[in-house]
Amino acid sequence: MEDLSTKSPVPAPTDPETVHKPLEPPVSGDTWLGLSSSPLPVQEASQWVVDPSCGAVVVFTGTARDHSSGRDGVTRLEYEAYESQVVPRLSEIVDRARERWPDLARIVLLHRIGEVPLTEAAVVVAVSSPHRGEAFEAARFGIDTLKATVPIWKREDWSEGSSWGLEAQHIVDVGDV
Repeated sequence: MEDLSTKSPVPAPTDPETVHKPLEPPVSGDTWLGLSSSPLPVQEASQWVVDPSCGAVVVFTGTARDHSSGRDGVTRLEYEAYESQVVPRLSEIVDRARERWPDLARIVLLHRIGEVPLTEAAVVVAVSSPHRGEAFEAARFGIDTLKATVPIWKREDWSEGSSWGLEAQHIVDVGDV
């Protein structure tokens, strides 16, 4: 896989047919992956991930907040991505999760790009499994691995400045997590 650790936060050309329309669940299969500039369908993802063979559903929603480490008064968040690499990386994460926890049923990994207003969802990870332990572990793996391996950059504007936060993200291969 291409080394993305030194890429600048410049997105690939945007495909309006995919990135700028709302995300919809797949018509078949047990995996829902997506990148969109539209608000994320958190409720729909929470419902879609439910499976009759599973007693556990874990949904993680990362929302835009008004502060971060050393940055009070955050007023705006914006995400950019190396778009052509996002879904392939998300797919690798799902493959690894299914290897580690073979009983997983459905998995959702969705991320938003563009401006994300405070309190709105920037990322959704949802997992269903027969048992809660595996569901919690797989969801935690999903969000942690997504943040470490998927080429998505966040810009924060706050009361004293703005930054893309590149100092915090060094993208690695999924196999290295």
